[in-house]
Amino acid sequence: MNIFLSLFLIFTCGILGGFIFEKIKLPKLVWYIILGILIGPSVFNIVDNTLIDISSYLRQIALVIILTRSGLSLDIHNLKKIGRPAIFLCFIPATFEIIGITIFAPIFLGISYIEALLLGSVIAAVSPAIVVPRMIKLMEEGYGKKNSVPEVIMAGASCDDIFVIVLFYSFKELAKNSNFNLWNITQIPLSIVSGITLGILVGFLIVFIIHKLKMSTIIHVILMLGTSFGILYLEALLKPYFSISSLLAIIVMALTVNIFKKKEAKDMQKTYNSLWSGFEILLFTLVGIATNIHYAFSRDGAILVGIICIALIFRSIGVFISILATSFTKKEKLFIIFSYLPKATVQASIGAIALTEGLACGSIVLTGAVISILITAPLGAILMDNTYKKLLEKDIIDSELNEEYDIISKEEIEV
Repeated sequence: MNIFLSLFLIFTCGILGGFIFEKIKLPKLVWYIILGILIGPSVFNIVDNTLIDISSYLRQIALVIILTRSGLSLDIHNLKKIGRPAIFLCFIPATFEIIGITIFAPIFLGISYIEALLLGSVIAAVSPAIVVPRMIKLMEEGYGKKNSVPEVIMAGASCDDIFVIVLFYSFKELAKNSNFNLWNITQIPLSIVSGITLGILVGFLIVFIIHKLKMSTIIHVILMLGTSFGILYLEALLKPYFSISSLLAIIVMALTVNIFKKKEAKDMQKTYNSLWSGFEILLFTLVGIATNIHYAFSRDGAILVGIICIALIFRSIGVFISILATSFTKKEKLFIIFSYLPKATVQASIGAIALTEGLACGSIVLTGAVISILITAPLGAILMDNTYKKLLEKDIIDSELNEEYDIISKEEIEV
């Protein structure tokens, strides 16, 4: 099978099937995974092997796009304004979910605690691809405006992904070395600090270039992408001697640009969103292609379903704790819990990495990532779409004023 024919099938069938799924109120990315499973080695095996060989690089590019978008869109001032609940939602729900998986996965799957931490860090992230468009819709319709419910969810979800990805790469290094010796443990904070430092320095360099040279938005994006790839290479080059979290550096770089060049950052974000539209189809389809469907329907696959359900309970408890003693009503708190259920983007980006790098838990981690998407993406989307009108109050002040204005206008016309 020629690689171009494979890409033709992925993009054409992906777009058409995604359109149908959206019409029946299901996330289109669920179809992308199903498409990947169908054309992959587990079912019809009609995808070109060359595409499978380079899939790890394509997933990494997709992850760079996701993280850069997060950095360019993250509003630090909004986080400060919303305060404690938004900050707590950035890490407490994910932490609780990882703890739940770390407790139960070794018991039922027979994996080590380090591998359980790795599995938990893959599954724990919430999906901006499912959550953010719905929160924007709520803001436009005026639901939850009084207590800034959509803004809280959007702010927390953006940082949640960053937190989980940093943890994943830290746990991956521990899983590779298979022990908790002092040197491996010290590499985690070292890589975080060095990643933040590198990101700030590179971010200031890009801000300086943007300020001094008048360039178009597309050139800014190419500059950011090229720099991101350079940071990835730098991590690989220095890895034997010095630990750097390249992905954290990319996020901080984008965030630095966002803070000092807001207009340019907003324009670049639009271009990154367009890039993501294509990579989204490719990323989720590749995850489906890499999935061993026979393993997913095995005993371990069934156990993973149970563990994911338990993890969602732990996650919901974490969300509830994050919004305790706040002005949110009981109904609003329930909606926030629903909004933190769906998983997709991060799981698709990092789910196959453990398998690609030859870790013993690779199949379990990838299968867990896929099952979590197939269960929680539709569940979260359906719950949000069907409960927001019942659980959130609509701000009717503006609409009442508009109606009053219309009545006055009609009376004036009649006079």
